[in-house]
Amino acid sequence: MYNLIGAGLIVIGGGLGLGKIGGSAMEAIARQPEAASKIQTAMIIIGALVEGLALAALILGK
Repeated sequence: MYNLIGAGLIVIGGGLGLGKIGGSAMEAIARQPEAASKIQTAMIIIGALVEGLALAALILGK
């Protein structure tokens, strides 16, 4: 039972992190449209790292 609660918290945390990354990137692009490609690249890399961390935590938590 506690494994399911932990898994839920991991998924919620990963989702909140990805949402924060996306929102912050959109704000940054709105402020500096000429830097959109650099911001998008950084956003994708960080998003992949957050998602990978959440997935690893789910797998190792079993």
